Amino acid sequence: MALLSHAAVFAACLAVPWEKLPQGAFVIIPVLDCIAIGFTRETGGPAFNVLSLMLVFPVIWLSVGRQRSRVVLAVLATVLATVVPPAVLGGAPPAQGSMIRVIFLPLVLSAVAVTAHLVSGTIHRQRTALVLKDQALAETLADSMDRQRLLDAVLAAVGVGVWVVDQDGNDILTNRALRTDPALAGLADPEGGPALLLGDRSTPVPAEMLPAARLARGERFTDELMWAGRGRDQRAYSVSAHPMKPKNGGHTGGVITFVDVTALITALAAKDNFVGTVSHELRTPLTSILGYLELVMDEPGLEGIEAELQVVHRNAAHLLGLVNDLIAVASERVDLSLEEADLARLLTDVVDSALPKAATRGLELVIEAGEHPLPARMDTARIRQVVNNLLSNAIKYSPDGGRITARVHRTGADLVCSITDPGIGMSQEDQEQAFTKFFRSARSRDTAIPGAGLGLPISKTIIEGHGGSMSLSSAPGAGTTATFVLPAS
Repeated sequence: MALLSHAAVFAACLAVPWEKLPQGAFVIIPVLDCIAIGFTRETGGPAFNVLSLMLVFPVIWLSVGRQRSRVVLAVLATVLATVVPPAVLGGAPPAQGSMIRVIFLPLVLSAVAVTAHLVSGTIHRQRTALVLKDQALAETLADSMDRQRLLDAVLAAVGVGVWVVDQDGNDILTNRALRTDPALAGLADPEGGPALLLGDRSTPVPAEMLPAARLARGERFTDELMWAGRGRDQRAYSVSAHPMKPKNGGHTGGVITFVDVTALITALAAKDNFVGTVSHELRTPLTSILGYLELVMDEPGLEGIEAELQVVHRNAAHLLGLVNDLIAVASERVDLSLEEADLARLLTDVVDSALPKAATRGLELVIEAGEHPLPARMDTARIRQVVNNLLSNAIKYSPDGGRITARVHRTGADLVCSITDPGIGMSQEDQEQAFTKFFRSARSRDTAIPGAGLGLPISKTIIEGHGGSMSLSSAPGAGTTATFVLPAS
């Protein structure tokens, strides 16, 4: 009978497709298996007691799962396998050994069932966590691929050459605009790439100053002018570098961009040539007009219109000065006649001449020049023009009165002169553009303060022609300090 029960269960398992069985069948089958093992062990006598070990397999089957009721069912199946066969088969009363088996075997298999349930629960939770991680990784991968496709589309669409390098300056990525540019093609190749040239369009950029080398050192720079190519194919580029810095410090390379500004440079050169040409053409007749005016003013019998002639002469001279400034700004150089002169005395003279104009605006002019002369080799007329420009700006842009301070002192081998006003001040953006030709801040335009935007550019050109430098320090509503430095004698 025991063998028949085993054969019946086995035949049923073979005959019925498991995928078509209801969910409850997977509970009934191991329970029947337990009972069949019990019958086999009972009919076989003491020699078949070892078959009790086979109960481990259906017990584990029943215990595996998330429901705690499966553990109870596994223990119940063990008890049934131990109690039902003797009751069905009948016979002698159970011996002492049989009673121990009835109690001890369910206890042992209960421990096995609980252990199997706990292990299966742990495995299930780990598997669920792994599945969730796999899903998250798949989503992250899909998102990364979408971002990569977007980045590729952006890099392919922009007309700016993009070059990505690592922390050692080695090539990682170049976009199509950089690869197809005739002047820059092959730039990522350290041996066969084109040479980048400085602003003079002939001197190669030193190896340590190449964009990739500077970026490898963690430098950041913006809109530096470089040239590439030869002859008619030479192109101008505005080069910028942006390092990528991780949160833990250091740097991991970065991005270099090349913007073709050849057309802009050409347009600016054409504009300067036009301004210079027109200014030269205007200067000749203006000089002639001033000459004849001076001759007329020297003639007797013109006392009735002398004042009017003075107005004409003054305005013509002013116009000639503007034309000369345009020529100097367009050529970015001035002709200088150097001589030994005292900068402190020159500053004092200019301040004294500006006192009446400042007084009409409610301004106080103060000079701090010390008692000792400050000699320098300079073109006194040009330096006087610079100081006049700075004082004029200080007076114009201080509508609420206050004190303007002119200082000059020696620092090592340099003479430092500064004009500080209490005026409307300038924003950081305006300061960056202040030395650009024809630039005027929005505040000065809004307040209708007169000017052509040439004073600071021509002053900077004059100072740099002397081998010096010029700078501004300002803040909106906090006034401005204009400073120039000249080499001392």
